[in-house]
Amino acid sequence: MAFSVSWHTLLDELDELHADVTLITPLSHNRFQVTDVQEQRVVIEFLERDIDETRSLQRDQFETLYRRITDEPDGFELDRLPPDADPYPTVLSVHPRFEIDEDRGVIVEKEGPTTTQLLDGEGNSAREEERKEPDLDVYADAMLLVDALERHEVDVLEDVETDALVNLYTLLSDVQRNANDLRQSVADVLLNRLHHDRPVSGPFGSVQRTARRNRSLKDEEEVLETLEEAGIDRERVLGVDRDKVDDALEVTELSEDDVYDIEESEYVRKAEVDEELKETRLQGLKDQLAATEDEEAEVLRQEIEDLESRIDELTSFRTGSELES
Repeated sequence: MAFSVSWHTLLDELDELHADVTLITPLSHNRFQVTDVQEQRVVIEFLERDIDETRSLQRDQFETLYRRITDEPDGFELDRLPPDADPYPTVLSVHPRFEIDEDRGVIVEKEGPTTTQLLDGEGNSAREEERKEPDLDVYADAMLLVDALERHEVDVLEDVETDALVNLYTLLSDVQRNANDLRQSVADVLLNRLHHDRPVSGPFGSVQRTARRNRSLKDEEEVLETLEEAGIDRERVLGVDRDKVDDALEVTELSEDDVYDIEESEYVRKAEVDEELKETRLQGLKDQLAATEDEEAEVLRQEIEDLESRIDELTSFRTGSELES
């Protein structure tokens, strides 16, 4: 399909958007609205508090992006976008044949129905579906941890009450454990999708498949015989076996101090967790959020979006390659 046909289809779709429809960029997650649609450009206005800008998105840049997408059967990688080009794929995704896949970090052309980067307003796509709460322990514990951090002044830990510190330590421990379990599960799936020496990027960073060598000695006698055959006397490789030393201490009058240098250190260990109380508090948070008035809920969503935007600004990265290249 010629670009001119796709371009006019896109313009028609943009003309049909309601004035209150908000779109979001895939990399920086900045929100904006389309304020004017012209033959040679699309004018947008950012809604972020720290971005006071109206920008014209040019037709020729859309055409360049269109060519890149149609040349890539698996989609055009978003991190190849030049700086400030983030809105282009978002606007293009309003076209019924182009879709952004944030999980893969690409924009692709499809034959069937697609979704767009719409956030709110009438005419929203499937992306507007109600957010579902994941059935994960780390999610529940993270909610409780965020609540605890908000209720206590943790900037100066020395001023926090002991019971609050205990709660914080317990929740941090649970989040760490469950996050590590989920991290390993994610890594197991990623392992089948990665290739050696080929990093795969996402909005917050990149991962790469690597290899590590784990060594364990063969049977002791086999090792000694192999080394002796190579001219190495077995006495040179025989050393003190810690397990055998411990066995010897059991049948002698020697103490640990006689054979070990001992240095004691103290640490905090989680003894038990009140799962029932955690569940009660968690349900209270859910009920409180569900009962929030529309205006308060909007404020909360805005705060979450602002936080996500700040996190993304600190952690995202781009290659800086130009669309024209």
